[in-house]
Amino acid sequence: MKKDLLLVLTIESVVIGVVLGFVIRPFNPSNDTISLIGFPGEIFMQIVEMMILPMIISSVISALAQIRPEDTSRIGIYTIAYYMLTTLLSTFTGIVLVSSIHPGDPALFHNLGEGTLDDTALSTLDTFLDQIRNMFPENIIQATFQQVQTNYIPVKPRLQRIFTNATNATSMIALNTTTAQPLMKPILEYTNEMNVLGLIVFCTGFGIVLSILGDQARLMINFFIVLDAVIMKWISALMWCYPIGILSLVCKNIVDIDNLTETAQALAMYVVTVICGLMIHSLLTLPLLYYIFTRNSPFNYMTGMLQALTTAFGTASSGATLPVTFRSLEENLKIDRRVTRFVLPLGATITMDGTALYEAVAVIFIAQLHNVQLTMFELLTISFTTTIASIGSGSVPAGLDTILIVLTTVGLPAKDLSLLLTVDWLLDRIRTSVNVLGDGFGCGIIYHLSKARLLEADNDELIRQIKTDIQLLNAEIPTVVTPRASIPTSVNLSISPSQPLLNKQSFDDGPKVGKVN
Repeated sequence: MKKDLLLVLTIESVVIGVVLGFVIRPFNPSNDTISLIGFPGEIFMQIVEMMILPMIISSVISALAQIRPEDTSRIGIYTIAYYMLTTLLSTFTGIVLVSSIHPGDPALFHNLGEGTLDDTALSTLDTFLDQIRNMFPENIIQATFQQVQTNYIPVKPRLQRIFTNATNATSMIALNTTTAQPLMKPILEYTNEMNVLGLIVFCTGFGIVLSILGDQARLMINFFIVLDAVIMKWISALMWCYPIGILSLVCKNIVDIDNLTETAQALAMYVVTVICGLMIHSLLTLPLLYYIFTRNSPFNYMTGMLQALTTAFGTASSGATLPVTFRSLEENLKIDRRVTRFVLPLGATITMDGTALYEAVAVIFIAQLHNVQLTMFELLTISFTTTIASIGSGSVPAGLDTILIVLTTVGLPAKDLSLLLTVDWLLDRIRTSVNVLGDGFGCGIIYHLSKARLLEADNDELIRQIKTDIQLLNAEIPTVVTPRASIPTSVNLSISPSQPLLNKQSFDDGPKVGKVN
């Protein structure tokens, strides 16, 4: 009953937020009023993002500690292969659709004017290498709040000493002052954004080693199991704040849009093209893949993910939606937590089906605005580049910066990208929902392919004890625990390594200190 109530409240919050936004717009609220409307949503997003770091660390390590190393490699290969396949399919869908509909019309420049964004010196290779660098951070503590990124800075003119014959004096001249463009030098900088990919790689290795050590690492495994249970209990309480935060975010975004009517008329075909592509990918491509691999109804599966999809639309962040996605898959669809706790955090970081499709459509749309005819090689370049760029876009609300890389790769002006900013708020929410749906279908497919081996691993004594501990931690704990009447002074504190962390008797009889001599 509580699940259904929370789902209804989440859906209603999106609808009410949209209605309130359009009701408030005609009154032209001041900037202070708009800030107050969005303030609850701002605090809500900060609270949710505060939980992402401990949630990812505890969930990934506790899940992989319960999987045999050979099964971990198999699940990892399935995950990477699925995400690469769906991202390429979404990009292909976007390219075909925008080439067929041809929404770009050069006359739009007369209605919208020209953009203001500057070109970037970044290339596809820079983006790809940055992702590899972030996978292996040099400082795991720094990775919790910073990630490395390539940037280009102008090089100072190189000076050369010249001797004069008359006075035997010297003078200095710049060698590259005559060039039209200043020379640019790549440097590595740290930006203030969590390096989720690096944390997942570290936690993956940590969890695999714990799995190999087995009983010897039981104490460390128990720590991350309890930490994961604490975080999820905390998030379960915060779930009831989601409707308020989503309502505030949606309402604020609608109120804050400038020239909504003019923009909607000028970019209507562009918006229709993107939404049609996202709908084809989410209602045809992804369900078809799920049915091919599992032979189960994909639409029943989508129904179980309804709350996660609604939350993704309201927050525009797959990372903020991660706790809801966990609950939807594990409680509604009965997907093994060992799969969800590894696949979903990785998917929220690297799989961006909706973002890849959106970027491909945006790039070709700008080419159509300039009457640029793209060759087949350039279309293939766009497909590959958008796939790489979307992986680097992260799990926070996406911007338009990654499209700059694609535009410069095919030689298109990046300044016109700012024309699309006015409709990005809506498309960002829809493509985030598609990203979350792709993650959910991926969990279902990977669980189906790995189910037999996971059931085989359940015969292991340590894994069976860990699963029992998790079930007890997630169960409703009695509010009153009756302690023992007396505890003898002579106590043996030795505990067998194979002894489980929790058991049913410990909840019934109170805490056990040790074995009485």
